[in-house]
Amino acid sequence: MTLRPLSNRVVIKFAEAEEKTQSGIILTASAQEKPQSAEVIAIGPGKVENGALVPMTVKIGDKIIASKYAGTTVKLEGVEYTILSEDDIFAIIE
Repeated sequence: MTLRPLSNRVVIKFAEAEEKTQSGIILTASAQEKPQSAEVIAIGPGKVENGALVPMTVKIGDKIIASKYAGTTVKLEGVEYTILSEDDIFAIIE
């Protein structure tokens, strides 16, 4: 099963949260900060403005910085993904 986002939506997979501090202290799940870096898994076709299709800026495989709390989280075949608008992506990591 695959996810195919509509309009200007993007499917991302956030990086794993850090389980240790730099000094080696192990963090509990509740103390771990939600990461902002993610990988783009799927993209929609873009949105229509004034009758013309505006293509997406990101592409599959891009590493991005996204809003921590934006979008909708879904679990598919045991993997957690987030579906969000392209507007909730702040930057592409190069």
